[in-house]
Amino acid sequence: MTEPKKPIKKPRGRACLLEGKCIACGARCQSACPVNAVEMTEANEPIIDTGTCIGCAKCVKVCPAQAIEMFFTPEEQKILANLAAVGGAASEEVDEEAVALAKALAAYRGVWVFVEQTAGEAARVSWELLGKGRELAGALGTELAAVIIGENVAHLCHEAFSYGADTAYLVDDPVYRHYRTEAYLKAVCHLVERHKPEVILMGATGLGRDLAGAVATVLKTGLTADCTGLAIDDKRNLMQTRPAFGGNIMATIMCDRFRPQMATVRPHVMAMPECQPGRAGKVVRESCPVREEDILVKVLEVIGDRSGKEGIDIAGAEFIVSGGRGLMAKENFAMLQELADELGGVVGASRSAVDAGWMPAERQVGQTGKTVRPKVYIACGISGAIQHLVGMQDSDTIIAINRDREAPIFEVATYGIVGDLFQIVPAITRRLRDLKAGQQKKVA
Repeated sequence: MTEPKKPIKKPRGRACLLEGKCIACGARCQSACPVNAVEMTEANEPIIDTGTCIGCAKCVKVCPAQAIEMFFTPEEQKILANLAAVGGAASEEVDEEAVALAKALAAYRGVWVFVEQTAGEAARVSWELLGKGRELAGALGTELAAVIIGENVAHLCHEAFSYGADTAYLVDDPVYRHYRTEAYLKAVCHLVERHKPEVILMGATGLGRDLAGAVATVLKTGLTADCTGLAIDDKRNLMQTRPAFGGNIMATIMCDRFRPQMATVRPHVMAMPECQPGRAGKVVRESCPVREEDILVKVLEVIGDRSGKEGIDIAGAEFIVSGGRGLMAKENFAMLQELADELGGVVGASRSAVDAGWMPAERQVGQTGKTVRPKVYIACGISGAIQHLVGMQDSDTIIAINRDREAPIFEVATYGIVGDLFQIVPAITRRLRDLKAGQQKKVA
């Protein structure tokens, strides 16, 4: 048995200064060298230690006068000539790896949206993601599929078609009646291994975050959480944009070597697509070998988490009046409640107001709270930190009230009012009441 032939290593050469070309630019070559092989003379010209140089060519790339080039010995020049004659065996080895990766990635096609449901009712974020998924599938030239898991949930397939899905993968069994991580994890991984989707989107809800993390871990792929933007690049990579470093910058993350590419998106971040009743698609019924006795967790009772006014989900409100640090005290939120009542809306809050104990955490709008997309968002005494803007900047109309005319909130506001909110908010409330009273008189 003959030993496999080792690939010929392509020579890197050594950097060499060309006489009379240096313009003394300020030691760019010295600062670029990773091994300190460049020293500067009193005339600010480089001296290159060829014994230390590793041939990385970084000094060549930064030189604005092209005064440095790579030098090869006669033996190295002969190796380069031989490599060129056989088509570049050294680079061929790298190409083989790239071809293998491209072949592995090409086995995955299609955009999937996991349809989250409770007692047969789909979460709104699932339909929002189908809208975005339709856009991504169009860019990739592939189909859009909905993944539906539960008991007696076949009707959701037709709903998914009306919001843009081409195919619905249905896993319908009593074992999936209530969400349990282990059961749903096995079902999703079974579907992925069988059909190999390119992209999987899930809602960044409590259920979605739990399931997405478990699925990505088992499949050994990447997951970007709480995305605010999704797009496709020219290499079929999913560009996943999300706030980073405490919301101070927006980062775009890509998973270019693994499939499927996974992302979660908060409710109300993506626009709700138009419903097309009667739109048809293909239902693919799947069965996953999961037995009830193999699942360790048992659901004994389901207790709802909403009760009374405090249980209102602000993410679904069409009118929101939010208060921040400028409200000064908890009692002053009663003023915002009066305005919200006249509008038929709810009261929200910034993180600073919640941290101060003025409003409950479920009313918080922003990166660490709820993402909202109301028809009208009124920000009272909120400066507009990026963490808050991420949660409300897609509202249809934003009205900002603040004494500081330089407050960042005015940069995203549709209408801005510079002044004392303790005078402005009651004035708006009175005006609304007068308008309503006038309308009632006309009707009478």
